[in-house]
Amino acid sequence: MPALTALLGQLGYPTTETSVRERLDLWLDEPCSWLIGADDDGALVGVAALHVLPLLERTGRMGRLVALVVDQRYRGRGVGRSLVTAAEEQARAAGCVKMEVTSSRTRTRTHEFYKLLGYEDICSSSARFVKPFTTG
Repeated sequence: MPALTALLGQLGYPTTETSVRERLDLWLDEPCSWLIGADDDGALVGVAALHVLPLLERTGRMGRLVALVVDQRYRGRGVGRSLVTAAEEQARAAGCVKMEVTSSRTRTRTHEFYKLLGYEDICSSSARFVKPFTTG
């Protein structure tokens, strides 16, 4: 739990182990969601979170890479590429016909990484809208 908590902090989402436990409980109950880890001698050094959803506009499913993070000490060593490849393989096995990932506009190095892996930035042709729900 501490390693995943630290990784989420490195991704820009500081949190607590208690919150991560709660999230994992929700995540692991989802039959169309997978967590894929990368380790170095048993220590978690990266994680990819994949969610698969059915498409209505065409036959098949779409994979969505919900999160990808590699420990800063391991970046540039192919860990991220391996995690994306594993997520893509899982998505294909689940019947996905395409894969999607979103990334903050400020993460320009990350965008280059995804482009190198064959992903296309389609923001000029497709908008993304988000509406947060408040609790309480």
